[in-house]
Amino acid sequence: MGHAENFYLENFSLAGVIGESIVFESSNPRNYSEAIGSHHQIERINISGKLFVASPDSSSPVVIVVPGSLGVGENHLQHAETIVSQGMAAFVLDPFTNRNVQSTVANQTPFSFAASAVDVLMALETIARHPAIDADRISAQGHSRGGSAVLMASMRQFADPIIGSNLYFKGIYAVYPWCGHQFLKPSVGQTQVRAIVGERDDWLSVQQVQSQIQAITLAGGDASIRIVEGASHSFDREEEVHEIPEASVAPAAPTVYLDATGAMIDPLAGESDSLSTDRTHFMAAIEGGFGRRGAHMGGFGEQPDIFREDMSEFHKSVLLKK
Repeated sequence: MGHAENFYLENFSLAGVIGESIVFESSNPRNYSEAIGSHHQIERINISGKLFVASPDSSSPVVIVVPGSLGVGENHLQHAETIVSQGMAAFVLDPFTNRNVQSTVANQTPFSFAASAVDVLMALETIARHPAIDADRISAQGHSRGGSAVLMASMRQFADPIIGSNLYFKGIYAVYPWCGHQFLKPSVGQTQVRAIVGERDDWLSVQQVQSQIQAITLAGGDASIRIVEGASHSFDREEEVHEIPEASVAPAAPTVYLDATGAMIDPLAGESDSLSTDRTHFMAAIEGGFGRRGAHMGGFGEQPDIFREDMSEFHKSVLLKK
């Protein structure tokens, strides 16, 4: 398999399958409220990705793979290759290149978390129309910021106003997702949700991930979580655990809840504000003393294998079992 930097080559392949470059239209909402209330009036932007279909002559299930703050990396391509080798298709999404963003590790605000979730929904809408794809068997796997995006894209309060109520993900696999933004009453409809996170992740709050999964369950959704003992952020990567000194994180900051319209609710005042943005509350977290620089990533021992096994079992159980 080629390196991540070769992903953009015309004949890039995974598991012997050459990827089909696909461009689709997404948008850049300022926040969730704007995405929900004014989706068709927001600035448009083209987003791209590559689709790998092992059996193009049949109707294939597919997993949309969404990267985190470092963009498309070797680990995402390895997981996509695993998915393709198991008889499913994979669509690797690139949310960064067309926005001229290389990384959001040091600053998460070049584009909103709402925009990341809209990208996922627009990818779903686009891939569902592809002749080689079974529109009823589409799942999404997101890592870190991408995990936040796929979780938000599964919320019917967010998805229905944007793509309608008839289109939904069969499964959502949220990989060490930041869960600092949550709907008060999260409804995922028929989507099966699973989160996986490392016990020692210092980019995010493991408790926030737990609370998000529990809230989905209490709202009637099918959701589960696995916490991997001793694991750090990005424990699926086969590299030594190391510090990223420029990482800007605030794992102990209060959760920002969203009302039914997507407006952010101030954790201190308890009031909704449709004009609040990610930056509004990131700055509040810093001013409150929660922000810091530096966080760790990497996996060791059996951790990458544990991840691959859990990932494969989830996708096969959701997309292949009858």
